[in-house]
Amino acid sequence: MENWNANCLFKIESTDNYMKKTMIVLAFCMAAAFTVQAQSNVGSTDYRTSLGVKFYPGAVTLKHFITDKSALEGLAYFHWGGTRITGLYELHYNIEGAPGLQWYIGPGAHVGFYGNKYASGTQVGIDGVLGLDYKIRQAPLNLSLDWQPSFEFGSGRGFYGGWGGLSVRYVF
Repeated sequence: MENWNANCLFKIESTDNYMKKTMIVLAFCMAAAFTVQAQSNVGSTDYRTSLGVKFYPGAVTLKHFITDKSALEGLAYFHWGGTRITGLYELHYNIEGAPGLQWYIGPGAHVGFYGNKYASGTQVGIDGVLGLDYKIRQAPLNLSLDWQPSFEFGSGRGFYGGWGGLSVRYVF
């Protein structure tokens, strides 16, 4: 039986479809982790690619520098009985006198697949990010702390300022 949300044109996903989408996202993230190869350091960054977890809400994070100052970050959140896939473009800037520490800012977008009392169906939105990124010297470890405000489109949706958190990543 198909359920439709009266406030939205999107079909509410059944639990089976939700689990299938979640498993596809996890498989994609794992495949990306195994296909990434170690690369030489570029410009002012101390690493090129990193993979790890982000705390609050829980997410898998993959970050890859495409130039010495810009990176792409993909996030797969698992929160509120749903999954949210986010892509960010980040511009990184050195902090003088603090080797390995950079601050970053950038735009992004997301799509969420929810099925709970707060949201149901598919939601899309735009994101921003502002944070600090630190590569631990002599260890294959990267830490970042950021704020990721977002705006979701749709009935009953809007601005959310509570996204962001601490990421711990293994550096390739």
